[in-house]
Amino acid sequence: MTQIHDVVIVGGGLVGASLAIALDRLGLDVGLVEATAPGTLPAVFDQRNLSFAAATVNALTALGVMAQLRQPGGPIRRIHVSRQGDFGRVVLEAADYGRDSFGQVVVARDFGEALEQRLGQATGLTRYRPARFIGTGAVHEGLRPARIATAEGEIEVRARLLVGADGTRSAVRELLHIGTDEHDFLQTLFVARVRAQRAPDGTAYERLRDTGPTALLPRGDRHYGVVHGVARHEAEAVAALDEAAWLARLQDAAGWRAGRLLSSGERSAYPIVQVLAQQLVAERVVLLGNAAQTVHPLGAQGFNLGLRDALTLAELIEAGREDAGAADLLSAYVARRRPDREQTIGFSGGLARLTAQSSPLLRPLRSLGLFAAARHTPLQSMLVGGAMGFRGEVPQLCRSAS
Repeated sequence: MTQIHDVVIVGGGLVGASLAIALDRLGLDVGLVEATAPGTLPAVFDQRNLSFAAATVNALTALGVMAQLRQPGGPIRRIHVSRQGDFGRVVLEAADYGRDSFGQVVVARDFGEALEQRLGQATGLTRYRPARFIGTGAVHEGLRPARIATAEGEIEVRARLLVGADGTRSAVRELLHIGTDEHDFLQTLFVARVRAQRAPDGTAYERLRDTGPTALLPRGDRHYGVVHGVARHEAEAVAALDEAAWLARLQDAAGWRAGRLLSSGERSAYPIVQVLAQQLVAERVVLLGNAAQTVHPLGAQGFNLGLRDALTLAELIEAGREDAGAADLLSAYVARRRPDREQTIGFSGGLARLTAQSSPLLRPLRSLGLFAAARHTPLQSMLVGGAMGFRGEVPQLCRSAS
């Protein structure tokens, strides 16, 4: 007999697992299609550093995920932004806005293990793993079929709603022939854990350069999470640097605000390509997270945006109840997500393009922008609201951790 679910989620990464937990709280019957076998975390849960906005921390606390972290995240109490070669800087203090922090820095692997703990507590969840989504068919009697390749062979399940949360190269999106708009920033992002002369004090440093951003993020283990953007043609040479040369390069890019950089963990590299789905929904299908939009990491908004996708969907399903994949529900989802999605994409991509321009003619304009942002309270408030994830119609779980 074909298994029928209220919702089938393809992708067990950051956004897909979070959505499964949110829907399980509502008592829905959920299927989760995961590429990795039991006891193995998806590759996305590595040593990279995730910057959780305050809204994200609220939501993950309410979902019971933050309590499962092995070690606490590093609070971001201050954001310091500057650009190499330009005059001016922006320093944002959480205390000025009545906040203890703007968010937290969490190690991806720790987060993956916390999600796994919460998924293990779900009562209405069926996990298909290791498994791979290989196709769909026509909707029949309000159900969307999903063909899944498992170790035992191919099976078919059906759902009122099929969710593609399977990353930048989404199989759900591609098999439904949903097109994309892509922009290659010709940059590669390196991430690592770094120990510095001065332990983190809650300050997140972001230094912008022609070849991409360099950030030092305050982790909870007295180390910094480093993010270092390089021109694509330099990536192979940077990957080949020994630790001393790598640290010297970082020191030159980030400056001395954390003192001397003393040691570095393993480096991982990721090409930066913006990929935007041309449509977010089809009949009884919705795309979330990186499957819907993979954005430039400047501002660290990718996962935060994807989580708001997932929680908005869960909120609408809770309100609609009878049919998780109804056409009017999916239309409402698209309308609800449009402002946040467009503003976040515009901010991340636009700032990346502007700061990467080396033209001397743009330096006065950029410096003027930094000067204005440092002193203009309404502009600062807009930046802070976006950084904390309070942009557009925010899901209720993001507003409070209770």
